[in-house]
Amino acid sequence: RGFLLRNSAAHREWNTPTGKANFFAGTLPASTVHQQARTAQTRFALQTFRSHDQYNTTVYGLDDRYRGVYGGRNVIFIHPDDLASLGAQSGDRVNVIGEYDDGVKRVAPDFRFVSYDIPRGSVAGYYPELNVLVPLGSAGDQSDTPTSKSVMVSFQKDAAA
Repeated sequence: RGFLLRNSAAHREWNTPTGKANFFAGTLPASTVHQQARTAQTRFALQTFRSHDQYNTTVYGLDDRYRGVYGGRNVIFIHPDDLASLGAQSGDRVNVIGEYDDGVKRVAPDFRFVSYDIPRGSVAGYYPELNVLVPLGSAGDQSDTPTSKSVMVSFQKDAAA
């Protein structure tokens, strides 16, 4: 049961001046955060996402069975070759440093590297733990939403490790 939300596109009804679907090609930026990260050996494009035991910013547990993480959320998923290029190993602890150039120091302390099949030059981790790295002044050109899927970061060995 429930209620029906009508979707005109599902009925091939296009509310446009031509009565047809309209498509356009958008221009791509000359350089993306990910491209910049690929050219710098020690900088990475961070994306943040939810775990299995999470709904939006409400965290119900410390496990993420989808990615094989149990008992903690302060993790950074990183490609094995990127780990090697940093001279690091899965399990090493680091501070994650935000690299947005606005004069604000952004650090997420004491995160554990997790070797993971992710594109080289990219890293990933959970929000809200990594929200501290997302600059308030960095938003999508058209969406005006925070750029939490493309944050430039670097790593510093955790002195507590």
